[in-house]
Amino acid sequence: MKNDKANSMILSKDVFVERADSQSEKWKMHLITLPEKVLQFGTGVLLRGLPGYFIHKANAAQVFNGRIVAVRSTDSDHQVFDRQDNLFTHCIRGLQNGEIVQEQYINTSISRVLSAKLDWEEILKCAGNPELKLIISNTTEAGIVLTRDNVHASPPASFPGKLLAFLYQRYKIFGGDSAAGMVIVPTELIANNAEKLLSILLELAHQNGFESHFMDWLENANEWCNSLVDCIVPGMPSATEKRVIEQTAGYSDDLMIMSEPYRLWAIESTGEKAAKVLSFASVNEGIAIESDITRFRELKLRLLNGTHTFCCGLAHLAGFQSVLDAMYNPVFKQFITALMRSEIIPSISGDSLPQEDAESFAEKVLTRFSNPFMQHKWISISRQYSSKLCTRNVPMIRAYMDKYGEVPRRMALAFAAHLLFMKSSMDSDGKLYGTVNGNSYYITDENAGYYFGKWKHTVNGRLAEEILANEKLWEIDLTIYKDFVTAVDNYLVALIGQDVLTVMNALDETGK
Repeated sequence: MKNDKANSMILSKDVFVERADSQSEKWKMHLITLPEKVLQFGTGVLLRGLPGYFIHKANAAQVFNGRIVAVRSTDSDHQVFDRQDNLFTHCIRGLQNGEIVQEQYINTSISRVLSAKLDWEEILKCAGNPELKLIISNTTEAGIVLTRDNVHASPPASFPGKLLAFLYQRYKIFGGDSAAGMVIVPTELIANNAEKLLSILLELAHQNGFESHFMDWLENANEWCNSLVDCIVPGMPSATEKRVIEQTAGYSDDLMIMSEPYRLWAIESTGEKAAKVLSFASVNEGIAIESDITRFRELKLRLLNGTHTFCCGLAHLAGFQSVLDAMYNPVFKQFITALMRSEIIPSISGDSLPQEDAESFAEKVLTRFSNPFMQHKWISISRQYSSKLCTRNVPMIRAYMDKYGEVPRRMALAFAAHLLFMKSSMDSDGKLYGTVNGNSYYITDENAGYYFGKWKHTVNGRLAEEILANEKLWEIDLTIYKDFVTAVDNYLVALIGQDVLTVMNALDETGK
């Protein structure tokens, strides 16, 4: 099959096998015939660039010897995966141990991609596979939530509903045998993600009238492992770089991804079952299986993801497309550096997290943000902006205010930028778009309608106060911090009336 755009063959099993033409590479062919051992909810770039990387590498070392069945929930169309036999090119670019890394390989970790909407019965059939031992998910922070869901629907509406239906099917097929329990490792960026997921499933099981024996099996026969993933996977390379890679490789690839060399998957477990199932950890230095992963989570959530979330509105309003673009700008780089050192680190440091650990991690993050090969788009970082701000950033704002009794000015400015970023207009299809410098951007946030209403109907000078008072958004009424509200409101006025970089520069010069 030819791709006119690239004038080359499309990546497929045939292409992969052709590249295993030497005797020394014949072993590669077994990688596309290995049995399915993992059920994965999600097909996003993070899952492909991190767990997918670890599993492929272990398979190549003939350790794990299993592939992934991936469930696609957000979009029923998985034709691009089918067309490429679920293969994709993974490009790794960046700095590691002071040296430039530029490498790529064909990832074979995914066996099939199934649509929850179209292939639900086929997904449930997987529950009968005795070799299937591991479940992974990445459904964003908004995915692990309790809703009233009919678990008997085809499919259930929510991710927890789908997972519960699958596990109930497995329970029935294996007659409640505890040996049939799974190791479940969610990667969503929330605290104690596996524990929260289990609590939701137990409540859903109760709502749907499942028997008590199943709920006991659900909780005790399966091992629920909190986890944390850390790797910047911005997605596909730039169009120019993608063309160069395709021309060199001799095939086109619409699933190609790029990631940095740094990678971490911290998994919380002390159980024998998890250690056995997660055998791919033995050949991957980036996997840490420990009894407590709180330290890993706090460093990553606050200093990397938290910084991303604080800065994405400001960066986008300033006209920067990528994190690298912003790091090239001295004003923005100074802002990010000062935000981390002067406000984030003081808010998170304490007995359980020494300041020196936070400072060391922050320096690594700054290096990663400056990776010359990464084009991590701010607009992508802004997806589910309000939810991320709640889980990642509001705890730091509260911690700083409670600890020091004064406003973290850079956090306040970032919050104001969030409000302005969420200002939108509605198109003829009911979609909400923001505008910056005459260019529109689609707001991908489940609370976009709420912000639209507030911007449209709120009396001047009340917007910040009313939004910050919304406990549903922030899990607290933030107006208890009156000085913070005032600062956000003042910065919002400044951002509306002045160039974003001018406002940022004035803050760094005055501290106000």
